Amino acid sequence: MNKGLFLDRDGVINEEVGYITSIEKFQFKPGIVELISMANWLNYKVIVITNQGGISKGLYTHTDLQIIHDFMLNRLEAFGAKIDQIYYCPHHPEQTRCLCRKPEKLFFERAIHTYQINPKLSFMLGDKQHDLTPAKLLGISTVLVGVQDPMYSADYFFPEISDVLSILV
Repeated sequence: MNKGLFLDRDGVINEEVGYITSIEKFQFKPGIVELISMANWLNYKVIVITNQGGISKGLYTHTDLQIIHDFMLNRLEAFGAKIDQIYYCPHHPEQTRCLCRKPEKLFFERAIHTYQINPKLSFMLGDKQHDLTPAKLLGISTVLVGVQDPMYSADYFFPEISDVLSILV
């Protein structure tokens, strides 16, 4: 069984600036490249699970999102960091109900099965409660990054992404 590092995208991998509709708006959060690189070195499967409801709202397309993700993956690769898989939900709750949008756990279950991940050896990093809820239900340790909110329930809290390195080893 493998270890998994599950990551939300907006607010964890990149700065939260509303809907990211182009690569010009995409900016890595400080410390994330190093965290992903270290996770790779420690043999974690790195999985991104992200809600991208802007697609169903018509703010950007699947193709636009692919361009943004290719940009992100290429920049990470240039720094020796790799993401194994990106799962994204294009739905928005105002338009439809689905099983793939966090806080639902479909994409987590799919990644666990596909990559043979042991949830008990894994972590989920998110900046909102709906990022952490499905991981918690599956026995994955949850990590809240950014601003600590007493309404959020997480196993760990770190104000900075770079602080997360301490629990991976």
